[in-house]
Amino acid sequence: MCLMVAMMEVRVATCEEDVNQEQERSHFFETNIRPILVKHCLECHSAETEASGGLLLDSKEGWELGGDSGDAIVPGHVDRSRLLKAIRYEIPKVQMPPSGKLPKETVELFEKWIADGAYDPRQASSNKPAAQSGLPVERAQEHWAYRPRMQLSVKNEPGAKSPIDQWVDSRLAQERITPAKRASREVLLRRVYFDLTGLPPTAKDIQAAISESNEDDWDYEALVETLINSPQFGEHFARKWMDVARYAESVTLRGFVLPHAWRYRDYLVRAFSEDRPFHQMIQEQIAGDLLNHDDLQQRQLQLVATGFLTLGNTNLETQDKAQLDMDYIDEQLDVMCSAFLAQTVGCARCHNHKFDPIPTKDYYAMAGILRSAVAMEHENVSKWIEQPLPVPGTEGARFQEIASELKTVAQKIATLKKMVGKDAKAAKGTIALESLAGIVVDNANAKLVGNWTSSATIKPSVGDGYVHDANTDKGNKTATFEPQSLTPGNYDVRLAYAPAENRATNTKVRIFSADGETTVIVNQQKPAPEDGLWISLGKFRFEKDGQSFVLVSNDDSDGVVIADAVQFLPLDIVDASKDVQKEKSATKVKSSPAGIEAKIKDLENEKKKLESEIAKQPKYMTVLEKGPAKDIPIHIRGDVHNLGEVVPRGFLSAVVTASPSSPNKTNAPNRVDLASWIAREDHPLTARVYANRVWSWLMGQGIVASINNFGTTGSMPTHPELLDWLAEELVQSGWSTKHLVRTIVLSEAYRRAVVDAGEHENRIDPSNTLYWRGQMRRLPVEALRDAMLSVSGELDRSVGGSIIRDNTKADYSYRHESTRRSIYHPLFRNSLPELFEAFDFADSSMSVGQRPNTTVAPQALALMNNPWIISRAKAATQKFMILQSSHDSEFMLSTLFSECYGRMPTDRERDASRTFLTQSTLAPEDALESLIHSLFASIDFRYLE
Repeated sequence: MCLMVAMMEVRVATCEEDVNQEQERSHFFETNIRPILVKHCLECHSAETEASGGLLLDSKEGWELGGDSGDAIVPGHVDRSRLLKAIRYEIPKVQMPPSGKLPKETVELFEKWIADGAYDPRQASSNKPAAQSGLPVERAQEHWAYRPRMQLSVKNEPGAKSPIDQWVDSRLAQERITPAKRASREVLLRRVYFDLTGLPPTAKDIQAAISESNEDDWDYEALVETLINSPQFGEHFARKWMDVARYAESVTLRGFVLPHAWRYRDYLVRAFSEDRPFHQMIQEQIAGDLLNHDDLQQRQLQLVATGFLTLGNTNLETQDKAQLDMDYIDEQLDVMCSAFLAQTVGCARCHNHKFDPIPTKDYYAMAGILRSAVAMEHENVSKWIEQPLPVPGTEGARFQEIASELKTVAQKIATLKKMVGKDAKAAKGTIALESLAGIVVDNANAKLVGNWTSSATIKPSVGDGYVHDANTDKGNKTATFEPQSLTPGNYDVRLAYAPAENRATNTKVRIFSADGETTVIVNQQKPAPEDGLWISLGKFRFEKDGQSFVLVSNDDSDGVVIADAVQFLPLDIVDASKDVQKEKSATKVKSSPAGIEAKIKDLENEKKKLESEIAKQPKYMTVLEKGPAKDIPIHIRGDVHNLGEVVPRGFLSAVVTASPSSPNKTNAPNRVDLASWIAREDHPLTARVYANRVWSWLMGQGIVASINNFGTTGSMPTHPELLDWLAEELVQSGWSTKHLVRTIVLSEAYRRAVVDAGEHENRIDPSNTLYWRGQMRRLPVEALRDAMLSVSGELDRSVGGSIIRDNTKADYSYRHESTRRSIYHPLFRNSLPELFEAFDFADSSMSVGQRPNTTVAPQALALMNNPWIISRAKAATQKFMILQSSHDSEFMLSTLFSECYGRMPTDRERDASRTFLTQSTLAPEDALESLIHSLFASIDFRYLE
């Protein structure tokens, strides 16, 4: 009886303990975990909103099902819970919440919660995410931009309105708006000069235009033709496209300067000057390196054009190089699709586009095409790729000869150094890198991902020791050994490690060579077969500019993984050694270490001379096609280490063209095919996007206001028929930019005066989207700067080339001193001229369809106080003082106002200026300088009617 009572008491006590524990766990969850989930997680991981990454966190059942990446929470196992890794920010691209890392104390609460079993009393209301609201691919043509262009007919008879005016005026008539009259000759002259050349008309230009007996005698069409065929046209329109192409000559990281980026800018200047067909420019910018041309100059242009793919503002310090490669491709896709298709494809990197018919599969189909185009040489800090530009005849042959000599000398130096240091070992069993033959990459120079531990406990080892994974965080640590330069050829690739009983028996080592990827499993418990240090991973072939690296990982390893060094040992090194042995045996002096050191010194001097010579060969920025191209898998949530199904290479499935999308009939599409597909004349987006872009450059706003976004979240076209007519006109003219520009500026819609809006116009169209009047626009900062230099007489009109000062390695605090046109100024991301920063210069880290147009106090302060503007006013003063001395003050004032405002001064302006100059207490020269400075700062100077 007593035993039964005792057992009952134990049961009751245990039950009470269980109840108390459950209450404590419930209290802990409700107090510490649920509020954090609600505040930071459920917006993206709830059945009421969406299951981002396939993961629901609004119930226990939700997180037990896991997400696209597998288990999110493993009760009782902190290190295996992916959710915890995400909130610790340990997984690149999966850092939660994305708005910022949670406080350390909050993370520790989640650690305790998971370690105690992840008690969660919540019940699931639904495991299904909210329905997506985006437009599916099969219904893509419900949106205007994905439909084929309308086939339109307009009256084009002699004396009839231009087709542009027929469309515009028809719409105005519907809205009962009377279009404004034509602008005056002076206004239109200044407008068309700035719009076609980016420069103001000179006083002579203005005088010639207004000297005609009446406005009807003015040959406006002849003027337009003159401006379109001027060198300044190409410069001006190249600068427009440079916004779209996110052109810059440095990257933000450490201010690294891109010394050869200017060649791409000069390609644009020449292309627009020559009226290169725009569909040809598309193909050259995407795949110019893969095209061919018999003419050397044209081949150079094709090669340089592909610099378009290389100008992104990339974080080259990223140590996860696989992630860096994908980030680079993402940036290329983003700018390519924004520039040519006005599509925001980057949204589909992690999930199906939430608004447009762009599934994730389409994103990786295009990414696969770009994957074989290598854009960086990976080191600790990766570097962009530069290649020698082909040069003609004997000059090219001489550079090839120098390159061959340089290669031979470098090989001799390397072999001699190995002979001097052969078998040199430190007393403690460490082997010096310089004593080893071939090319050796030590762990100190490896790219490490994850937290590796340094050690030198077990000997022998290469260099100062080795690193190991501490037998933790399996599958998340890699060490990449990549030589900085590897001569093409066949190599024995060897891995160094220090064996021990706790080592992994299944260390995974992957070798990337010209023949693809090879995986070797190494038992690091066993002593290495060669000198107790090295194990051969096999014989491999490496090509010029091909992949050449070894990756050691701790994937599924059953012990400690060691990473010490990797040796690339040329199979023909014996031949090189024989040459050295011949020299060594010639005399006793030569056979001594001192004799070999002297020989090395002579060779190094020869090497410096050859390097100095070959540095004179022009270079260009590019990508290198390292085939064969292959399909790539979807990266789940954008994570390169979390792979899904493999996607065949292809294009946007929402875009239907009239014939097969790929000209390459036998294989999956490559970069040439991608460029050809974008440049197709029946592509529903490309011609529309470019026609709208050119229209916005000339009219101040686009027919589609969202210049870089023709998707469902972009603007609808105000004149859809006009847009399609312009696109068709562009295509039928052979994709001629000049033809399109000429067509627009000859229309009445372009030539209208800027007038005040009446009550009806203000109610119907206050923003002038129907083009019933001229558009008042502020000059872009480049035109503002160039106009001041033009007025001061300092503008240097030299064309092309780089003006970056020699030995400029970083862009910080760069002094901008040139008087060249603004397009030729070094465009540094960390160091823009003050005027550029004040007046809404485009963000060169992204494709910009239309610059912002702000009016802020620093702009007025810059115009009043900027030293550069003050210097221009001083220089202009000297010019106009000389003019006044040879003519008179009235002629000087007329010329000054003509060059600043594009017109003669009004009577009031002339009287006020004359009074100021004659009655000012300032010296005459200072008074004139103040007057000129005030004109530079005026609205009439910086705005275009």
